[in-house]
Amino acid sequence: MKQIKTITATEMVGINRTAIIELIRREGPTSRTHIAKTLHISLPTVMRIVGKLIEEGFVRDFNKKEWSGGRRRSLIEFDKEGHITIGLDLGGTKFYGAVTDLGGNVLFEETVPKHRTKGEESYTLVIDLISRLLDQAKTTGKNILGIGIGTPGVTFHEKGIVEWAPSLEWRDFPLGSRIKEHFSLPVIIDNDVNLSALGEIWFGAGKDVDNLVCIYIGTGIGAGVVIDGALYRGAHQMAGEIGYLLPGREYLKKEYHSFGALELLAAGTGIATLAKKTLKAKKIKVKNNLITAEYVFLAHRRGEAWATEIIEEVIDYLTIAIAAVATFFDPELIILGGGVIQSADLLIGPIVNLISGKIPYVPPVVASSLGHRAAVLGAMINLLHNVSDFYVVRKLT
Repeated sequence: MKQIKTITATEMVGINRTAIIELIRREGPTSRTHIAKTLHISLPTVMRIVGKLIEEGFVRDFNKKEWSGGRRRSLIEFDKEGHITIGLDLGGTKFYGAVTDLGGNVLFEETVPKHRTKGEESYTLVIDLISRLLDQAKTTGKNILGIGIGTPGVTFHEKGIVEWAPSLEWRDFPLGSRIKEHFSLPVIIDNDVNLSALGEIWFGAGKDVDNLVCIYIGTGIGAGVVIDGALYRGAHQMAGEIGYLLPGREYLKKEYHSFGALELLAAGTGIATLAKKTLKAKKIKVKNNLITAEYVFLAHRRGEAWATEIIEEVIDYLTIAIAAVATFFDPELIILGGGVIQSADLLIGPIVNLISGKIPYVPPVVASSLGHRAAVLGAMINLLHNVSDFYVVRKLT
C-alpha cells in the first residue's frame, strides 16, 4: 500500500467547497445557515466559500428569502445558466457534439453520421465540429468552461492521450494537447462510457444511486464504473473495458489486438458481421446488401428465424458479461446504453431472466434515459469537476 496521504489546508477548503456546491445543486434554493447546519461547517466558512462561488458564477442569489419566525434568510441556488461547455462523443460510426449549460440543458447540437474516417482524418473532422459548436456557443455571451471529449477505447485522462481507439485507429494520440493548442480552452479527454456514467448519475437513470455500472453497446462494448459517486478507472485506465471479456474457453486460443472477443460477438459491428456470414451460408439475399445490427434486430422483430438465432446468441453473451459485472462490482444499478440499446426491449427482459438464479443478487438493469446525450452531459460534469476542484471523500469502516 502506498503511503497514506494527509489533507492539506488547501485540500480541506476544496472538500468543503465540493460539499457546499453539491448541496446547493441538489437541494437549492437554500440558505447559508442551512448549509452550515447540514454539513457541520462553521457559518463564516460557508459564507466565505459561497461568496467565492457567487463571484465565479457557479452560485447565485435567489430572489426569495426563507423565514422561520426570526430574521428572514437570503437564499442561494446553483447557477445552471452561468457557464456553458462544449461536449463531444466520438463514436466509431458517428460523431455527436453539443453545447450545454450546467443544468444539463442542450443549447445547440450537431451529429456527423457515418463519418467513415480514421486517424488524422478523424482529427480534422473533430476540429471542424468543435469550431462550429464554438461559433454557436459564442452567440450566447456566456462563459465557456472548456471542451470535453469522450472517445472509444483506452484513454489516459490526466494526460489527455487516447492510448488506443480501434474504431478511429488512434494509438498514443495526444488529442487533449492538440485540441487545447488549437482552441486555447481547457480540455478534458476521457473514455466515452466513463463520461456517459457521469451523465447518468447526475441527470439520468442513476440519479438516486452512488454505485452503478453503465454498459454501452455500439460499434464496440465498454463500461463506466462509478463507486461511491466517483469514477473508478483502474491501475491502467482500463477499468470497464469489458469488450475484451473472454466468454468461453474457446476464446483463449486467439489473440485480440483490435476489438475484443465480446465485441466481435455482441457489439454492433460483430452482430452485422455474424449476420452477413449467416445470410451467405443460408443463401438469403438482402436488398442493397445493407446489413447492420439495426437490420438484424428489425428482422428479429419480423420473426425471421435467421435473425432470431443471432439475437438469442447475442443475448447469451451479453448475459455472461452482465453477470460478471454484477458479481465483480455489486452495483446498485446497471444501465445499458449505446446504439444497440434502441432495441432494449428485446434485450433487458431476456437478460434478467437468464441471470436470475445464477448469481447471488441481480441488480436492476435499465435502459439509459439520456440516450445519445449521456456522454456530452458527462463531459460537462467532468469539466466542472476539473475547473472547480471537486473531491469525493470516503471514510473507511
